[in-house]
Amino acid sequence: MRDSKKNKYPSVKKVTDEERIGMVKEIFSTITGRYDFLNHFLSLRRDIAWRRFTADQMVFSKTGKLLDIACGTGDLAIIASECHRDISVAGVDFILPMVQAAQEKAKRKELAGRISFFQGNALKLPFAEHSFDVTAMAFGIRNIPQKEQALKEMLRVTVPGGQVMILEMTFIQNRFFKLAYYLYLNFLLPLLARIFSRNAAAYHYLADSIMNFPSPDQFASFMCQAGVAGVKVYPRTFGIACLYVGNAGETNRGEETSV
Repeated sequence: MRDSKKNKYPSVKKVTDEERIGMVKEIFSTITGRYDFLNHFLSLRRDIAWRRFTADQMVFSKTGKLLDIACGTGDLAIIASECHRDISVAGVDFILPMVQAAQEKAKRKELAGRISFFQGNALKLPFAEHSFDVTAMAFGIRNIPQKEQALKEMLRVTVPGGQVMILEMTFIQNRFFKLAYYLYLNFLLPLLARIFSRNAAAYHYLADSIMNFPSPDQFASFMCQAGVAGVKVYPRTFGIACLYVGNAGETNRGEETSV
């Protein structure tokens, strides 16, 4: 999948959906061992604060269950379990090494009895309708070409009135920080990744996928069009990441708002 001369993956704008899925599978299968370290290091540990903020917004009123989609190594599932002691959590990821790493992490934290991790497809979730109070995805929707289908699956398995939550990176909108963020994504981040990761090209892909992700307003509108009601946008750390929170099964959709 990589350009052997440039040691980069092709831009997300230049590949088919099938090719992009193959890229994502290759990337995340090769960086699992350094995934947590690089996430924390390259975000200056802000990714932990963003996940904790996400967990703090969760409300459990019917099933007491959370579904963490594209769960990676399980950080959001684990943080939510620590914040909400009475819930049970299911985590699903397309990449088997990620699922295995999440299972090991849950065991180390003595949370294996409350969290179950599965290999699965975000476009065809292996759960019945209305199974979860909250369905969430942290840093996963950007890697899914069929975003509308993924959102519809989240809606399907969420109880009426339950929360649909997306935490995602975005290209910073603040004009004073845009240039610095561009330089960081395209030069400093790949340089640091080259030092610590055996697949530095993965972080060129990360930069490219962030820069080609919709703006917060655009993505909130997209969620509404997919059927998510009352979407609110919570920018984090100068807008480097945004949390999108909406509801499932409402009769009136409502407009998106920024908080």
